[in-house]
Amino acid sequence: MSALVNALVIVAVVALVIVRQFRARRIDADRRWWLVPVILGVLALREPGILDSRHPTESTLLLGAELLIGLATGAGWAWTTRIWVEADGAVWSKSTQASVAVWLGGIALRVGLFASGALLGVRQDSSALLLALASTLLVRSGILVWRARSLAPASHPATAYGDAMPRSTWRERV
Repeated sequence: MSALVNALVIVAVVALVIVRQFRARRIDADRRWWLVPVILGVLALREPGILDSRHPTESTLLLGAELLIGLATGAGWAWTTRIWVEADGAVWSKSTQASVAVWLGGIALRVGLFASGALLGVRQDSSALLLALASTLLVRSGILVWRARSLAPASHPATAYGDAMPRSTWRERV
């Protein structure tokens, strides 16, 4: 694909992520929240050019910094996300304005990191960015699931259909 198409795809994906994080979403702590980040990490590590063979030390340092930025962005994103418990006991989340600041800060740091690598002459592959995105999503999801599980359950148990109906002494034949 051309650079223009790549840029358009990246902008579309970022727009989708931003739109989705500002809608209220139910947190399901029982599902495999770690699966998508692990798959992204495996895809990133399969690429042969994650480190520059001509500058191994510099590219390793840049990759480490990229991962640290990803971890910090994920943690910041999770801690700035508002979570609450509905009356039925379901836990919901929605990002706040502070989440936007975390995202913009993470993007600015990554741009600065990329510029530093370019000044050093280090070839930088997109797999490092993919690995950092995987770490961001893993940390964010892990913290949100942990926060959701630590919330106190609703003050009353969830009701089922017919719970509010008066009980009669008559029994239905089965």
